[in-house]
Amino acid sequence: MLRSYIAFDIETTGLDPMENEIIEIGALKVREGRVAERFMEFIRPVSPVSPAITALTGITNEMVADANPRSQVVSDFLDFCGDDVLIGHNVIFDYSFVKCSAVQDGLTFEKMGIDTLKIARKVHADLDSKSLGSLCDHYHIENKSAHRAYHDALATAKLYQTLAHYFEADEPRLFQPVQLTYKVRKPQPATPKQLAFLTSLIRKRGAKIDLDPQTLTRSEASRMIDGLLKG
Repeated sequence: MLRSYIAFDIETTGLDPMENEIIEIGALKVREGRVAERFMEFIRPVSPVSPAITALTGITNEMVADANPRSQVVSDFLDFCGDDVLIGHNVIFDYSFVKCSAVQDGLTFEKMGIDTLKIARKVHADLDSKSLGSLCDHYHIENKSAHRAYHDALATAKLYQTLAHYFEADEPRLFQPVQLTYKVRKPQPATPKQLAFLTSLIRKRGAKIDLDPQTLTRSEASRMIDGLLKG
């Protein structure tokens, strides 16, 4: 069993790392089996948090209104990670969002990781659900605030330790860190139609937005337009 690692989880506005945004990162740095440091940060999104995401996570627009921007929080999180192995439940989902964010800012995020979902699919093929919540129920692991990043990260760390205790001796390869891979799609530039509409909206709403038509991507323009229309 790894004794030193980082367990992490994120909350997002959707499922596509190229189109949706991270709104919270939670992580714990484990040293010799104990929590040594914690990372808990909201991220101020470009677009409003939808009622559906608020219903799922409990995160409201008011909670993220004064948060730091994505670039700062992700940079701080990368510093927090250092050279540690990452552990997550369906870890590639969380990794893909952070990787896309890092690439946008010219940062490197290449990591080794362990996926507790992958482990559970092998050792608990009999269970109907391998969700983090279902597995925590199965092992009586308390999660005081499910679908909040830090608490899910802590529950994942406990789940990893539990699975390793019961199954690592018989399935050692399942518990070996592997290279996490996610190919970031090349962002498409904003269309002339988007730029014209966005410029018109900014003028009509009197919004203070620094717009660089040369670097603005299609997804960024879409989020800006969505935010201005709902604002």
